[in-house]
Amino acid sequence: MSTPISHATLEQLFLNARTHSHWQPRPVEDEVLRQLFDLLKQCPTSANCSPGRFVFVKGEAAKQKLKPCLAPGNVDKTMAAPVCVIVAHDLQFYDHLPKLFPHADAKSWFAGNEALIQTTAFRNGTLQGAYLILAARSLGLDCGPMSGFDNAAVDAAFFPDGRFKSNFLINLGYGEADKLFPRSPRFNFDDACQIL
Repeated sequence: MSTPISHATLEQLFLNARTHSHWQPRPVEDEVLRQLFDLLKQCPTSANCSPGRFVFVKGEAAKQKLKPCLAPGNVDKTMAAPVCVIVAHDLQFYDHLPKLFPHADAKSWFAGNEALIQTTAFRNGTLQGAYLILAARSLGLDCGPMSGFDNAAVDAAFFPDGRFKSNFLINLGYGEADKLFPRSPRFNFDDACQIL
């Protein structure tokens, strides 16, 4: 039976974890990014459809390609981050279902159903982006997720064949904790939840 994780782990993943905008000049090694994916891929998606696709923008040429797609307020922090992840989803994810969900003909559930494809890819790709944040935090990385960018421009620059669609961005690295703002307020349980 599973047991609750330690309070220190809860602090690292949730209670003390913050959205960072300032970064130490410390690289994120490729092996850490591989570990990050190996963690997030274990988390659940509908019929194991796993539509999330992740572009780890690290190199200078790739950063310069991303730069004009960013909202002005996000340029400096993204250029300073060791890595910026483009969280995207594959609109042909269902082609992989014979491998990923072999116990049913799940591909037939989606083929030709454009509305279901769009909804499933977006929902589950978003979930996988959230899993990425928790996986990164579990490996000692800080995150700066954001949506201030031009999706169409990112898609044209990085996914010109139209198969993948960008959703949001996550800056990754080792944050400058002394430059954080105070944590913003959060809802109480009764503000956001019901038990029926």
